[in-house]
Amino acid sequence: MSTTYDVVVIGSGPGGYVAAIRAGQLGLKTAIVEKDDRFGGTCLLRGCIPTKSMLESASLADHARHAGDFGVTVGEVSIDLPKVLKRKDRVIKVNAGGVAFLLKKNKVTTYRGFGALVGGGKLTVTSDDGVETLSARHIILATGSAVRHIPGFDVDGTHVLTSDELLELSTMPKHLLVLGAGAVGVEFASVYRSFGADVTIVELQDRLVPLEDEDVSAEFAKAFKRRGIKVKTGTKCQSLEIDGGKVKATLLEAGDKTSTVHASHCLVAIGRRPVTENIGLEKTKIKAERGFVHVDEYGQTGEAGVYAIGDIVAGTPQLAHAASHEGIVAVEHIAGLNPEPINYGHCPNCTYSNPEVGSIGMTEAQAKEAGYTLKVGTFPFTAVGKAKVINDTTGFVKIVAEAKYNEILGVHIIGPHATELIATAGPLLRLECTVEELARTIHSHPTLSEAIGEAAHATLGHAIHM
Repeated sequence: MSTTYDVVVIGSGPGGYVAAIRAGQLGLKTAIVEKDDRFGGTCLLRGCIPTKSMLESASLADHARHAGDFGVTVGEVSIDLPKVLKRKDRVIKVNAGGVAFLLKKNKVTTYRGFGALVGGGKLTVTSDDGVETLSARHIILATGSAVRHIPGFDVDGTHVLTSDELLELSTMPKHLLVLGAGAVGVEFASVYRSFGADVTIVELQDRLVPLEDEDVSAEFAKAFKRRGIKVKTGTKCQSLEIDGGKVKATLLEAGDKTSTVHASHCLVAIGRRPVTENIGLEKTKIKAERGFVHVDEYGQTGEAGVYAIGDIVAGTPQLAHAASHEGIVAVEHIAGLNPEPINYGHCPNCTYSNPEVGSIGMTEAQAKEAGYTLKVGTFPFTAVGKAKVINDTTGFVKIVAEAKYNEILGVHIIGPHATELIATAGPLLRLECTVEELARTIHSHPTLSEAIGEAAHATLGHAIHM
């Protein structure tokens, strides 16, 4: 007789494992199904964590090159890429072990294999040992995403790569061509430029990091160009071919100008697709579009008792922290705790490159489109004492506020530690903070966070240190 679980989660990424842990905390009999040999999903094994490990190595190399500015003498900086990858793998291993420990601690039963729905509150787990059927009162789909391929652009894993292959590449690219200037593309462009490679980045839209505020995109492009990265926006890659052991890319630029780029390697970073094939959606009442699953505000699908969270959900950001919160909301709804639905307008975006970008809320353009009359203020890191101390004055803090009540609608940061600083802006939006309240909040000196308080003063028209 098979065991019936209160909750079975398919997928152990930052959405799935968090959902399983929360279910265990609430006393629900819980299981999790994972097809990989380790827990953590794409984020931990092939995404967020390994890329940040490589970015940390890149940052250390950049600091070492400028150590003389601080009165510190070091030798010539060189990159040992195999050691960079070895450290990356060690970081993954430690984190994956941590997830396994937390699942065990919260009494979550684990199954290794491919999970698929069969309807009627049942699912199968297919592994090398055969097929096992599980019964569950509630099932949470957290199967995540995978790299998206461009038809006609064959990824050979040697010269033309996705982020998956580039994370394992032990040969340093001499010239890396990056297709796509979203978070994945610019992060790898930043890493390999710091490692000493020539880098060209190509973006179909008219600006880098196109989801960010336009002023941030403009500053980002300037910073990349100062670093020697070749930036081609408003440009379409028409074809890729291997020519003499190199990648030959034919580009269509603005004004119908055709150009050619030869590179040792090419990263195809044009987005991610939901991993929902073969998981049994067709055996249920779940509605999906292009593989993305439609859910309500609590993550419920059209199939009774089945929820979906994370990258497979239609119309929500493909972000690890969003998936984690979706997992908590879904489980607490299952447990009858009446959780508050997620306000995705308060979900921060982070780009971990050099420079970093952190943003939350509306961009200036979005606020105008929504009909707001605005007050906008910016404050540059060049005017922040701590930024001079750490020798990194790139970028600014920008605040978008509505004019009638001065409520803060969005905060946009580009510059040193922007991905950490943006966390301070989350409560501002959630609590409907005004610019005056932020300006009257004392910020420690000397810190980078002073730029946020100064940006509030700038929005009110009286910046102190500018």
